Amino acid sequence: MTTAPQPAPGQPDGDTRWRTSASRRVHLGPLARAVGTRLALAACTLALLAVCMFLGGQLLPGDIGRAMLGPFADAQAVAALNHRLGVDQPLITQFLRWAGGLLRGDLGRSYSYDAPVASLLWPALCNSLKLAGLAFAIVVPLGIAGGVVASLYPRRWPDRLITVFGLAFAVVPEFVSAIVLILVFAIGLRVLPVSASFSGDAGFGTQFRHLLLPALPLVFVLFAYLARITRTGMREALDADFTRTAVLKGLPLRTVLWRHVLRNALAPALAVAATQLGYMVGGLVVVETIFHYRGIGSLVFEAARAKDFPMLEAGVLTIGVIYVLAGLLADALQAWLDPRQRKAGR
Repeated sequence: MTTAPQPAPGQPDGDTRWRTSASRRVHLGPLARAVGTRLALAACTLALLAVCMFLGGQLLPGDIGRAMLGPFADAQAVAALNHRLGVDQPLITQFLRWAGGLLRGDLGRSYSYDAPVASLLWPALCNSLKLAGLAFAIVVPLGIAGGVVASLYPRRWPDRLITVFGLAFAVVPEFVSAIVLILVFAIGLRVLPVSASFSGDAGFGTQFRHLLLPALPLVFVLFAYLARITRTGMREALDADFTRTAVLKGLPLRTVLWRHVLRNALAPALAVAATQLGYMVGGLVVVETIFHYRGIGSLVFEAARAKDFPMLEAGVLTIGVIYVLAGLLADALQAWLDPRQRKAGR
């Protein structure tokens, strides 16, 4: 009579392996459903944004051919240009042609520059990513550090100083702080350049000097928000039961803060910081205009003024994609830092 093979010492048997696999499926199921739901919502959001952007562009006043040829151009020449561009066709035909090209990866051709939109959009997006990356690298450590310091000294002068100055900077419009920074650091002290433009072969140091001044208004706006979120999370974590338990065990304050408090307090702060990536990349119209920086914000603004619909629609849709990706990144960070969300699939 033959007997079933026994597992080797130290290895799980068949029942144990089956239970482990089933447990993994149970834990991965809610997470997979949550990821699928978020991706479906992101696709629906982008589709709705594409429709709204196309219809909104058609509502802009003025004639495209007249805007390109000038106010004194011949009416027949204007009509011929509109026919060549296809803007005299029915609205549904224009939308289907534009959406079909978009699905094939063709963003269209710019009316103003008579060049493919992609050849102008991607360099501008890279420039905006450089500026947003520098501002992000400055404001995230400063905001988190400010929130941690304020939480450790509640209702005392560090907390009040950080709160008052942070809120004061946050309510100042970007164009005001940008002009003040130019007057102080570029014209008065002459330590930083006025313009953010630099040559294509400029090194890291040169690019940093040109981008530091435009990045500071963004830091001023976001510092207070990030610091307040961090302070709130820190206060909740400091008052939690696990912190009291760690203190009663005799752990040093540094160990309690690093291993127990910060991990739980930084989840909402990092999620909020990730959601600000979309704003930093796509909401820089004022800053890029003041500092003469060729980013996607200024490109979209110029396209709206010139009624360059292919450029306008592609630029706004690109910004929408960045906002959606930033939201997905925020959800992923929060789930990674909070295991409860991974198990619940929320």
